[in-house]
Amino acid sequence: MTVIVDASVALKWVLTEDGTDRARALITQSPLAAPDLLWIECANVLWVKARRGQITAQDARAACAAIAGTPIRVVRAEPLVADALDIALELKHAAYDCLYLAAALAERCVLVTADTTFATKAAEQVRFAGTVRLL
Repeated sequence: MTVIVDASVALKWVLTEDGTDRARALITQSPLAAPDLLWIECANVLWVKARRGQITAQDARAACAAIAGTPIRVVRAEPLVADALDIALELKHAAYDCLYLAAALAERCVLVTADTTFATKAAEQVRFAGTVRLL
């Protein structure tokens, strides 16, 4: 079954953090998909880390290329925006994150996230509880 992944998971593929091993295991365990926003969010986080001196610019570029090279089916974000907004309003949470949930609902699959706050909010709503899994 296809798994939607968000930026919090994809970044763990290239940055050593808590959950990196579990995130990397997803690459071989399931077909992956994500809204096209994923690559923009990842690039932004890598830029911030480079700007703060946490990683080098060269490492940021290599990490971005590694994420881009991961087999992830692209889900167009534009058709999901209205649903993402509705979910964001319901959960009182950022539409960026809710876009991934909208994609999981549209694709009838599970969203895997490392974002504890978002996963908790979604799990509290009956209609989303089975759709979001914490990494």
